[in-house]
Amino acid sequence: MKEDIFAFIRESGALAVELETELCRRPAVSPDSGGEGELSKCVFLEGWLRSQGITCLERFDAPDGRAQGGVRPNLIATIAGGAPSGAGRLWIISHLDVVPPGELSLWKNDPWTVKLVEGGVRADGTPLGPRVTGRGVEDNQQGLISSVLAALALLRGGETPAMTVKLLFAADEENGSRYGVHWLLENHPGLFQRNDMALIPDSGDARGASIEIAEKNLVWARFAVSGVQTHGSRPDLGANAHLAAADLAVRLHYGLGEKFSAQDPLFEPDCSTFEPTKREANVPNINTIPGGDVFYMDMRVLPRYPVKDVLAEVDRIKAEVESLYGVKVRYELPQSIESRPTSPDAPLVRLVSSAVREVYGVTTRPVGIGGGTVGASLRNAGIDSAVWCRIEDTAHQPNEYALVGNILGDAQVMALLMLEGAS
Repeated sequence: MKEDIFAFIRESGALAVELETELCRRPAVSPDSGGEGELSKCVFLEGWLRSQGITCLERFDAPDGRAQGGVRPNLIATIAGGAPSGAGRLWIISHLDVVPPGELSLWKNDPWTVKLVEGGVRADGTPLGPRVTGRGVEDNQQGLISSVLAALALLRGGETPAMTVKLLFAADEENGSRYGVHWLLENHPGLFQRNDMALIPDSGDARGASIEIAEKNLVWARFAVSGVQTHGSRPDLGANAHLAAADLAVRLHYGLGEKFSAQDPLFEPDCSTFEPTKREANVPNINTIPGGDVFYMDMRVLPRYPVKDVLAEVDRIKAEVESLYGVKVRYELPQSIESRPTSPDAPLVRLVSSAVREVYGVTTRPVGIGGGTVGASLRNAGIDSAVWCRIEDTAHQPNEYALVGNILGDAQVMALLMLEGAS
């Protein structure tokens, strides 16, 4: 039984490359990044799955007038399992959207045309093996295709999964999931059950040893400083918003770091981070002191610190700067997410660890990350989630690539999860 399923997956390299090619040629870039969204890619995938015998398919379309067809599609494929009604389901969640290719001159080939490359070695001299290059082939089409191959292997082998399997191909992950998993949780609250478990093949390492069970609290903040514009030679007549904003950014960076200074070895880096990032343009000329200035901060806070405590300290520092410079500061939060961890002893984590050991011969370890995945929202909804895959970590880079061996190996891990369930 298991060997037949593994054999089908091992022989599916050409099928994996075919699907990578077809998905890649349909750019699924968010309107937030200048694209048309995921509809064309989703429609193709839905038709392809039906042609392969995966026919229990549902679409959940989030309205977005900026996107092709006015929607951001979320597609769910269901493979009925042997567990009784009401038992938890196994979700495998990948995302349809990709980031733009960036500077085209840095690509060796058209980013929307998959190229199969043989040979090559890593910096340490180890062989790479066959790989596909193109935008999205790793992030997140590797995980998407692995989940599909695992489901097809059970279907072709006539095997019923232990738990009902839900493959979710979500929209909008790259821009915060407000049309994807977040939207599903808010608008279809009965879709997920509290005894479900979710594997998210969207982060990992080259060995497949890291199972992400926790994320730092994520806070994105936009600070708008209002002062008084004046001539560059008469600062006494104005209130320099740029100067106040610069001081505020420095005070927040160091002050918040000192206030929330705990360390946690689960994460890398092992501390909270408070980084000024984007800055909007102010005055266009050198000899005008700006009356307005806008900057952003990306804060990744250890889960032990509630976001409300961080924002209380932000308010205190903000008031100091307002008093010192005679300015007003307003801020808003484009994104603020708190996340509870999944227990390292949760059945899902044990199941993934066992499957990785069997397929790859690798001993796993639980880790936390500073980046954000849809796992945070699911954990907050009471659903145990683990983020795992075996990847080269070329996401968002020019000449992004995915190893065919990783697609097939990860599919075997997922097939084991489907077969064995949480028993």
